[in-house]
Formats: sequence, structure tokens, C-alpha cells
Amino acid sequence: MKDAKFSTKTIWAGEKEQLAFGATQVPVVHSVSFGYDDMDEWYEVAVGRKPGHIYGRNTNPTVQAFEEKVRILEGADAATSFSTGMAAISNTLGTLLFPGDRVVSIKDTYGGTNKIFTEFLPKQQVEVVLTETGNHELLEEEIAKGCKVLYLESPTNPTVKITDIKRMAEAGRAVGAIVIVDNTFATPVNQNPLELGADLVIHSATKFLGGHADALGGVVCGNKELVEAIYHYREINGATLDPMAAYLLLRGMKTLKLRIDQQNKNAQEIAEYLKTFDLVEAVFYPGLPEHPHHDIAKTQMKGYGGMLSFAVKGGVETVRDLLPKLKFANRAANLGSVETVVGPSRTTSHVECTPEERAAMGIPEGLIRYSAGIEDIDDLKQDLAQAFQTIQTYAKS
Repeated sequence: MKDAKFSTKTIWAGEKEQLAFGATQVPVVHSVSFGYDDMDEWYEVAVGRKPGHIYGRNTNPTVQAFEEKVRILEGADAATSFSTGMAAISNTLGTLLFPGDRVVSIKDTYGGTNKIFTEFLPKQQVEVVLTETGNHELLEEEIAKGCKVLYLESPTNPTVKITDIKRMAEAGRAVGAIVIVDNTFATPVNQNPLELGADLVIHSATKFLGGHADALGGVVCGNKELVEAIYHYREINGATLDPMAAYLLLRGMKTLKLRIDQQNKNAQEIAEYLKTFDLVEAVFYPGLPEHPHHDIAKTQMKGYGGMLSFAVKGGVETVRDLLPKLKFANRAANLGSVETVVGPSRTTSHVECTPEERAAMGIPEGLIRYSAGIEDIDDLKQDLAQAFQTIQTYAKS
């Protein structure tokens, strides 16, 4: 498996060890408990000195196969999973941060993550410093003052800004910080933060990893000692990934490389196409040469991802008119699916935030998040064209 190509790993990695009864697919093991006649063997498994399972809140064969697949695709030493992407983020930060600690991050992380930084961690007497995304000099200055955790998200949700992971990881290591990167938008197809110096990588597996909008899940992988500590926190606090969800995520990941390759292409074409419409004020996609962080993305990403966003003239009123007219797009709070998904940040990524908080993060109310699916690109472009042509509310120039 070590020498296999990435697309081959998406299909085979992590599965063989969990096959049973001659099955060619990983079984869904719904059993909550796992029995032992030998009391000594039971104890050895329970304390982790022997492979096996004792209770579903701790480990499960189907879940283990999913974790192993992600571990291999990210080139990590270890991986552990969670019930949702936010559970992965909150459990990881909960494991690593204590009163008096300092965490440095960027302003426009995903809305749920931002709430942890601005609302929950301060209540636990954790000092939180959020810098302007893309201002690497300022970020380095804050890191140099010392921090327990450096938390990055690249590309960001929903403005797809890019942070130089290698540069920031070096700054983090210089002060002994644990470097965490949310790699949800990029996926291991397009970016591998561990190779760039990160200690931990987080995914909302609900999104691109699963790819079919039918299973919630999260995963963190990286340094073995850190992952084991996070696993212990999760097994006690109980944010366990369901075996059926793990199976659906495993099944979805078999086509990960195929899907992401197509979504990369579609997103690039859609981003370029959107620039031709008068009602579009700005398009945000790291694959565009004019993107402020394009050069950084080019050095650390193999592809620019299936996510983009664009701002329309007329703000919310234009959004209300435009989105319902799209025929090949789900208007929903999700992304990364085989179907194209659209929605404003005010009802998706940053619904928890006030308009003022979104504005402070550089997210206009007229911003539309566009998750390119794997549909025929001509159909997607024609769909956008007819939607713009039939808009009734026009912004003043």
C-alpha cells in the first residue's frame, strides 16, 4: 500500500484488516459491545496492550477502517474520528488548551470555529488572538509572543483565503506551538499539511471526504502522541462516530480522487465564468491569478479545490432573487457534495454570527458560497446564465 498511487489508496487503504466472512466491503458493525470468554485477554484489549474492541463508544471495526484510510491518505502516524466536523475541532482544542494558555489563529475561520475562539475559549480563561488572514507578518509577530496552539484553516470558509502553511508552521515550531490545520476545503487530494510542517490535520468528513451529503463525521490525524490524547478526550466525552456513518464515509472516499479532480476543474471554470456577469462584484477562488494568495496556493496545493464564493451587487436582495432560479444547485447549508450546493454565508458557514461579526471577518451579506459539484460544466454555466438573466432585482451601480 505504501507504494500505491493516491487513487488506489482511496479504494484499498485501511479496509483489508476489517473484512470478514469473505466480504469484499467493510461490514457495518452495529454491536455496541464486544465479548470475551478469556478475562485476561479482555483486560489486555481494554488497556490497549492487545488489538481489539470492547465498547462502541471507544472503538469499532467499521470506524477503525475509516480512520485508517484517512490516516494513510494524509500520511499521518495516527487518526481518530468524531461524530461531526465541529466535534473534531472542539475536542481537539478541548484536549490541548487549558486556562492560561494562548492560541493564535486567523479572523475568518469557519463560523463554528470562530465561535469557539470568540465565545467559549475566553470563558475558560484561554487567551485567543485572531489576526487578519493573509497578513503573514502580523501572524508571525503574534506567534513569536508565544502560544500553545497555532490554528490555521486554508483555504478558509467561505472567502477561500490562503495561509502559507509551511511558513507559519516554522514560526509555530520556533515557539513550541502545536500547529493544527483544517484541511476540509482542500482535502488530501489537493493539500497535505503534515508534509508542510503541521502537527495535526482536521477534516469535516461530512463534506468532501464523504461527498454525498448523507453522513456526518469528523476526523483528526497526525502526531501519534497528540492523537492518542485527543482520542482519550473523545472516548470520555462521547462524540463518537456512528458505524453506519463511517461506512458511508468509507464508500464515498472510494471515489474521492475522481470527484475532487472534477470539482477542481468545474470550480475553476465557474470562477472564471462568473467574472463575465455585471452583477458580480468579486469572485474569490485561489485558482484565479488575481487572487491575492494565488502564488502561495500554487506552491502548497496540487489543485485549488471545489469551493469558491462570489459577491453580488445589491447584497441580500440580489441573493434572494438569484439563488431560487438555479436549477442545478441545492440551496442548503452543506458543501463538498457531488451535487452543486449554494448558499449565502448568513445562512450557512456563519449563520451563528451577527452581520457586524461577519463584516469584521470580511464577509459581505451579498456573498454566495458555491460548492461545485461533478455535473457537466456546460450545464452549470448555462444554469448560472439563465439565473442572472431572469433576475428582477438589480443593484444600483
